[in-house]
Amino acid sequence: MPTSLDFPRYGDKLNSDFFEEFLAQLLDERDRSGLTSEIRQIDALMITVEPGHSIAYVGELCLMTPYHYLVTLESETHYTHILRIDMSAPDVLVREVKDPNTRGIFRSLNEVYPIGAQKPNSRYMGEIFRVTSLHDVVELQKSRDIRFFNQDQIRKLELPGNMAVVKPSPYTHNIVGYWERPEHNIRVYALGMTSIRPDVQAAYENAKETQAKLGLDKLLLPIDHLATRVYSQNREAAILEYLTLTSYYYWGSYDIADQNSSTNVTKSVHHGNELECPAKVFTAANHPYFVNHLLQLPSPTEAFVRNYGPRLHHIAVAVNDGHTGTKANIDYVVEAL
Repeated sequence: MPTSLDFPRYGDKLNSDFFEEFLAQLLDERDRSGLTSEIRQIDALMITVEPGHSIAYVGELCLMTPYHYLVTLESETHYTHILRIDMSAPDVLVREVKDPNTRGIFRSLNEVYPIGAQKPNSRYMGEIFRVTSLHDVVELQKSRDIRFFNQDQIRKLELPGNMAVVKPSPYTHNIVGYWERPEHNIRVYALGMTSIRPDVQAAYENAKETQAKLGLDKLLLPIDHLATRVYSQNREAAILEYLTLTSYYYWGSYDIADQNSSTNVTKSVHHGNELECPAKVFTAANHPYFVNHLLQLPSPTEAFVRNYGPRLHHIAVAVNDGHTGTKANIDYVVEAL
């Protein structure tokens, strides 16, 4: 396995001396501690939606991606729908709270932002990583001041009991979770009663029928990257924190001058193919909002974060190279959808 600092650097954006110094120290220490080798690929992505919205969202995802509806887990206050392509790509867990008045930490992350508060239960939650030893990873991370939900909190939040979950990041508001799964074992989530719901199954089948009619089923590939928007002042901290929590490395950053922002890319040490383990991208404005009137520059990223809060902005699905008729496949897919 290459060390986390062996990978070439790309991009044109300059980072601070602080970032470069602690990037090297954090990745070197992570490798030496064994965390890099113990934390493997992303096994699941977790999303939560408004009450009554999960069936439509499952249908939408199954139309727009290669994912298939597998099963629903019902716990006391939540439904969790499991979507899967195969065991070489992450699952997607779509979680719906039953009671719109249910409150908790994930809802509170939305409620302090003007647009985020309009759909308080809707947000991307974070990634779950497969690890070789859950006990070792948790103890090592705790020794590095990483804070976890305890088992009673996991139970009250109705998250799968076979996971250890880090508390939401102050920079991205996302979580990172870990669970122990031998690589050749199937994914099984310890949560609630299991069923294949007829209404969800019908939405799934309708989506796949439409997908085939549009000719998209042969073009859509797994997820390529996850893009998170953060405040301008938190760009470097968000990247370094994510590298602390995972086995990713810093690929590099590009300035997007006409948008007054930058795109900052991290990738898995273990998987060179992003379709097996998606890249994690952070976007941030180059300047905080309060100097916009002086610079007279656009600031869509900072405006997004101020309105919605730090959060995932998009999930990018890959498309097969080539053409459908006279159109590039990517253009054909977008126009068909």
